[in-house]
Amino acid sequence: MTESATPDDTPADAVSKRPLTILIGADTWLPHVNGAARFAERLAAGLVARGHVVHVMAPSATHRQHGTFTEVIEGEPMTMHRLPAWRWYPHDWLTFVLPFRSKHYARRVLDEVKPDVVHIQSHIVIGRGLTREARKRGIPIVATNHVMAENVLDFTVLPASWTRYAIKLAWEDAARTFSMTRAVTTPTRKAADFLEQTIDIEGVIPISCGIEASNYTADLTPRDANRLVFVGRLTTEKQIDVVLRAMTRLDPALNVTFDIVGKGDQRRNLEDLSHELGLADRVTFHGHTTDEELKGYLTGASLFVIASIAELQSIATMEAMASGLPIVAADAVALPHLVHDGENGYLFEPGDVDDLAAKLTAVLTLTPEARLRMQRASLEGVKVHDMKRTLETFEALYRDEPLPE
Repeated sequence: MTESATPDDTPADAVSKRPLTILIGADTWLPHVNGAARFAERLAAGLVARGHVVHVMAPSATHRQHGTFTEVIEGEPMTMHRLPAWRWYPHDWLTFVLPFRSKHYARRVLDEVKPDVVHIQSHIVIGRGLTREARKRGIPIVATNHVMAENVLDFTVLPASWTRYAIKLAWEDAARTFSMTRAVTTPTRKAADFLEQTIDIEGVIPISCGIEASNYTADLTPRDANRLVFVGRLTTEKQIDVVLRAMTRLDPALNVTFDIVGKGDQRRNLEDLSHELGLADRVTFHGHTTDEELKGYLTGASLFVIASIAELQSIATMEAMASGLPIVAADAVALPHLVHDGENGYLFEPGDVDDLAAKLTAVLTLTPEARLRMQRASLEGVKVHDMKRTLETFEALYRDEPLPE
């Protein structure tokens, strides 16, 4: 008698490919607007679209708006477990879950959902508690790190020396959390190297945040004006002030304008600086916009500029590439993975106003043919960050299968 592959005669491969129940733990999520939140949201929506059952643990928007809800994220319905959260007042919008309650919430949600796998998006509060409780239950855990010290330094209320010590302790705790996981990922190889060196961990897997490039529109025709654009949080590590100062070094005949899309605690300071530099009539702060408005600013710009010194990948830069823009970026952390000097843009020395001005000028004065080559290089370069590839890689991690090449 021939034995069947499975009791119900279903091929073993079909069983291994059954839909999974996935619990994502995220310390930042809508209505927060930042790269880590956008990645987690797109990941969750992509997994739902591929047939998986997705639950998300995330902070509530306000302390009173907590509970379990069905929310539509990126067009896909999923179950949200909104935990009671409090406003962190040194930050302009951040909410957080009380650390000493994270294990309690994790136990409650794990017992209700009974996931096949847990995927934490940070090791700080929700991810920390969720990892420890999932491990007790034998549930496999995948962790993704989006954190750099520069991302949090501005929002502590401690003296600088105490902050450095607190960050040291936090990284030590991160190492303990990550040691409990099946796999640790981060968006780029440089980010993986940073994490391995910071907490003495091995085997961190670089997996792009991914992007649906087809959602963006490239205009490959010559521009009739010189328009810079930046998309992101207006925080100190983004160094938007460097871009403003570089604008004062540009040839006035170029008549350059600058669209800044995003909000953050530095907006007032940057508005004041633009007035001081005589740029108020050429710099527009758009704040938070709709997705369609954002895409319009990218499609119509001459180039995308990012001076940030703390990017572990930069979804905004990938969006600009998918919009067919040349990129001028700081030669820092992961940005050189996206910007190849002289191909799809230029890298400049971080914080160097004159170098940035020179690189902006180099792009703005390109011949139409040279500009078109840069645009096409951006479109080609973003292909390796296809969201389908990202989703397939995480599915393999969840199932403990070999990763796609």
